[in-house]
Amino acid sequence: MTRNRGKLTRRTFLVGGGLAGCCVLGGGAAFGINLARTLTGNNKTSNVGDLTFGNLLQIPPLAESTVDDEGRTVWDLTLQTGETDIVPDGTTKTWGINGTFLAPTLRAKRGDVVAPLLHNTLPEETTIHWHGMHLPAVMDGGPHQTIPAGESWNPAWTVEQPASTLWYHPHPHGKTAEHVYRGIGGLFLVDNETTDGLHVPNEYGVDDIPLIVQDKRFTDSGQLSLEPASFIDSLSGLGAFGILGDTILVNGTYDPHFEVTRSLTRFRILNGSNARFYNFGFDDDRTFRIIATDNGFVPGEPVETNRVLLGPGERIEIVVEFNPGDDVILRSYEQDLSAHDVNERLIGAEDTFDILRLQAPESLQTSPPLEHPGGVNVIPDVPSDATERAFSLDGHESINGEKMDMNRIDEVVPASALEIWNVTSNGQPHTFHIHGATFHVLEVDGEEPPSVLRGPKDTVLISPDHGVKLAVQFAPYADPEFPYMYHCHILRHEDNGMMGQFVVVEPGTEDTVPRTLAMGHHH
Repeated sequence: MTRNRGKLTRRTFLVGGGLAGCCVLGGGAAFGINLARTLTGNNKTSNVGDLTFGNLLQIPPLAESTVDDEGRTVWDLTLQTGETDIVPDGTTKTWGINGTFLAPTLRAKRGDVVAPLLHNTLPEETTIHWHGMHLPAVMDGGPHQTIPAGESWNPAWTVEQPASTLWYHPHPHGKTAEHVYRGIGGLFLVDNETTDGLHVPNEYGVDDIPLIVQDKRFTDSGQLSLEPASFIDSLSGLGAFGILGDTILVNGTYDPHFEVTRSLTRFRILNGSNARFYNFGFDDDRTFRIIATDNGFVPGEPVETNRVLLGPGERIEIVVEFNPGDDVILRSYEQDLSAHDVNERLIGAEDTFDILRLQAPESLQTSPPLEHPGGVNVIPDVPSDATERAFSLDGHESINGEKMDMNRIDEVVPASALEIWNVTSNGQPHTFHIHGATFHVLEVDGEEPPSVLRGPKDTVLISPDHGVKLAVQFAPYADPEFPYMYHCHILRHEDNGMMGQFVVVEPGTEDTVPRTLAMGHHH
């Protein structure tokens, strides 16, 4: 595969890189940006035309479960190291759950009591966060719920939220980027009455296809590279977004293809990358229908479009219509992230990637017309006296001027509250994620949001100078001792400190809650 990169010499880096960093930090921004573009090169990273699509897309298996004496659904999940054949260059050392790379798909219905049993056989402590799930903070799997090496964790909760595509991944403070990049992560699908009986493609692995899209960089021997992509990427004054890979994996599959068998096929797409944004569309520019976003079905009718931008941590469910003999490629196109020129380059907004080849046989099973559960997940009416909070994502390591402190409580929220959160960025694109809550985007830069954002979400793009206004619905689980997180889901930013903590408490007790955790780092 051809990998198009700009070339840097050591002398260019030492002379030019230092000047660029000084200029950006010292006020000569225009000069620094132009110099940085010269240093990173004018070549754009792309694999278009290089792939053979020779590997059958792997479908993550549905995890086997048992029912314990209390009637709870139990998945036995082992976090492990291993070796995986991914790229032709060599066998890759990887991490996974119940396998050497990635994790099985968990599936439950609303009302189920689930109790995943996790065994950590990794060489270090980690956590597993249930991204998008509404559950008590002590079960959330954030940085306070660590699983030491050689030990196990058995959280339990009742699934109480609409049908949605969630996911689970590590969340150890300061090491989330590395642990996710090594391979720990999988989908958690929630079903409920909104999906039962409707004509929505729902046969897992047949016409309901998970797509975990991740970018990686491999060494010449086929190992995952954990180093910055370039000298310029490591200059903190110019962004430090983290690892941007030049090799795209889908469900851990390199160079993948998939044969569709139904005229309507649903794709549940997760951007599981550390930092890269994707602008998904098809190479023939066909339209598709967005039926759901992060936390469930979109209100009203599906959104018809031919492009959808997805930031790290976001999910989208689309339904695509195929005809017999179709042969199309799912592609990621260039993006406009409304960032400065250098940040657009460093975040990979100018890159293009072929993601997955989709082929239909000459005989294709006809699907019934799509039925969508209109009227669900409607945008709430926010009362005029709703609490408003403001969050500024600063650079790549702080929110509202504060770096993450495991012992500091930044916000106190009453249980079941509906609040307004105004989130802005001071110059770089970010994705903002709130644990244990669902939100709807009310405004983007003071204007009505695009239709793709009207669905229920838990993670959203924050472009520079395009702040978002969110209506955030919090869950009823009150616990003043265990916090939830809010943070940037560009994982290096999260690890650098772009994260805050909030506790949910009984209404009326907000002023009595200490702003310092008594126990500090919980286990």
